[in-house]
Amino acid sequence: MADAARRTIHALILAGGSGTRLWPLSREELPKQFLPVSGTRTLLQQTADRMCAVVPPSRIHVVASERWRSLVTHQLKDIIGIQKDPVIGEPAARSTAPAIALGAAHLLEEGAASEDLLLVCPSDHYIADREAFSRAVDAASGAASDGALVTFGIAPEWPETGYGYIETLAGDARPWREVLRFVEKPDAATAQGYIDSGNFFWNAGIFCFTIGSILAAMDEHLPELGALTRSGSAALKEAFSSLSPTPLDYGIMEKAGCIRCVPMSAGWSDVGCWDTIYDVSPKDVSGNTTSGDVQLFDSANSLVHGDRRLVVGMGLRDMIVVDTQDALMVANRGSCANMRGMIHALKSLHRRELVETPESTRPWGTYRVLFQGDRFKIKHITINPGARLSLQYHFHRSEHWVVVSGTAKVSVDGGEQLFHEGESVFVPKSAVHRLENPGRILLEIVEIQNGEYLGEDDIVRLEDDFNR
Repeated sequence: MADAARRTIHALILAGGSGTRLWPLSREELPKQFLPVSGTRTLLQQTADRMCAVVPPSRIHVVASERWRSLVTHQLKDIIGIQKDPVIGEPAARSTAPAIALGAAHLLEEGAASEDLLLVCPSDHYIADREAFSRAVDAASGAASDGALVTFGIAPEWPETGYGYIETLAGDARPWREVLRFVEKPDAATAQGYIDSGNFFWNAGIFCFTIGSILAAMDEHLPELGALTRSGSAALKEAFSSLSPTPLDYGIMEKAGCIRCVPMSAGWSDVGCWDTIYDVSPKDVSGNTTSGDVQLFDSANSLVHGDRRLVVGMGLRDMIVVDTQDALMVANRGSCANMRGMIHALKSLHRRELVETPESTRPWGTYRVLFQGDRFKIKHITINPGARLSLQYHFHRSEHWVVVSGTAKVSVDGGEQLFHEGESVFVPKSAVHRLENPGRILLEIVEIQNGEYLGEDDIVRLEDDFNR
């Protein structure tokens, strides 16, 4: 990183995606970037940690929806430290070009110069070889400093039909190649031809350019977005929801001149489905990869993910089994292509398991759904010492809290009282209330919700320490 170290470089992690491609583990309420799908750290944490090898932590920013601000901050506090808020909030999901524009406008207002480098990475990809990634960033920063818009290309290992490709000129001694064109997802025969040519790479969606270069490209190819970006982040945010969702590849990279590609062999995966999770995970002598309390017998080449109960597999061959508290998925390996149709079918049935997650981390602690029936839900809630929930009320549910351990400071409609182990308090519908842990040990609560609607979005926050 000797060359890159002489330049000012900022990292922009794009964490605005949401979806269910790793269902039932990922949900609309908890997208895959916030999950530890490979190892103990989440994909977002792994991405930020990787960025720390090439960018000072103070120059790492995350573009994400406002709804994820507190979760992003919580997950990154032990990775980059939180000297200031790392989140650049998106008013709406408008794909990568507007997200990058918002990041560039924010950085310029913070004092970044137009010649500073901007490294843009998705938050939900896996890269095994950090040193190879750092070398690729070093090569990209050199080309970007000369005015090029740089993309990172992955040497294809098989004729993948689910990725876009980058065609380049044959390589020479330089660590980058000139880009001829971007190609949409090909059929299998075409993809094999790309591999045989040696001049095509998978498009990883990782970019590097100077702030000035990407703004100039926006001015030329996305003039409305360029003008808004130069007007500042406030003007851009005000117009954000009216912008067309535009990927950077389609909006700029496929049209601009002076595009360079840095080939990278770093054990990259987009972690797009359970098949790719199997590919990047360590395996035993039988080719199995497991997580959780899993016992396999006479099984081979399978992925089995357990939650908190024992999962036993017998005679499994090339299977994917994902067990969570409220949903179990069993599939053949290689059936990734059918996932979209399955999700669509479940959506048509209005299954809450696609949206809601039974366990979630919040900036104040955690909650886990123990049971849910018609008109009632039971949760186990933990609140960190000194932390408190927002001052809030609900339209559709009442809540009954029982203190399991610790001391709870409870405010209901202006009245305030301490509750200890074994004691309980009732919160009626529409009552303004707040729950706080004033003690030095973890506060544990069992919460019983009752009402006609029990969704997490039935919360009206009046005050919030985490600015949600």
